[in-house]
Amino acid sequence: MKVLIHDSAEAAVAAIANRIVEKVIAKPACVLGLATGGTVEPVYDAMVQKYDQQKVSYSRIRTFNLDEYVGLSPDHPMSYHHFMEKHLFGRTDISASNTSIPFGNAANPAEEAKRYEAEIKRCGGIDCQLLGVGENGHIGFNEPTSSLSSTVRIKTLAPETVRANSRYFQRIEDVPRLSITMGIGTILCAREIVLIATGDNKSKAVLEMIEGPLSARCPASALQLHPHAEIYLDAAAASQLTLRDYYEAVHPNGKVES
Repeated sequence: MKVLIHDSAEAAVAAIANRIVEKVIAKPACVLGLATGGTVEPVYDAMVQKYDQQKVSYSRIRTFNLDEYVGLSPDHPMSYHHFMEKHLFGRTDISASNTSIPFGNAANPAEEAKRYEAEIKRCGGIDCQLLGVGENGHIGFNEPTSSLSSTVRIKTLAPETVRANSRYFQRIEDVPRLSITMGIGTILCAREIVLIATGDNKSKAVLEMIEGPLSARCPASALQLHPHAEIYLDAAAASQLTLRDYYEAVHPNGKVES
């Protein structure tokens, strides 16, 4: 696990976006796993900027999103289909036929989860998975106590996740309580993983993810098992790390190459 600490959230965002763009340039038909949420919005803005500057084309990439709310149709304004169209897909040359997000309004969500897992495998797996981390340590919608070997399935959202996501809805009662999400086992099958965390509110989860025990209590701690995981942090998110001096000695200014 490479722990890459940057002075600011803006610097961390620029670094992880550059890393993803580098991967696309090196392999134009790569398979990207994509995340949603407030932390990755500026990452997508930076990726769009690279496209607008004609520094990269996304026309050949294949994408799989982590999750979707059960019960929401793709055209629902709070669906992750809508989120991705607003923040990335509709602003670049990504082909709609090359994008995949679980259908939250599927007649049988459990079968939809199986179909989605099979689709990822048919495409040869994910080359690079983008992640954020929840304040309770979740990745995707894998809440605490999730199986570390889980595949795509239905998960119940934790109360703190519902509260955190309620800012996107008119009322907390409107937040779906179920999701279809990639499992931790599915995420760990990605050949490379890049995760971004910014802000004081993520510092405890970051500490448990990087320095805590491998435990279902903090699902993100499973990334300790991955041979090619890069964790992009700002100073606030890194503030509780006890080995921060070491991480900064290994990767000064968050440079991957060091």
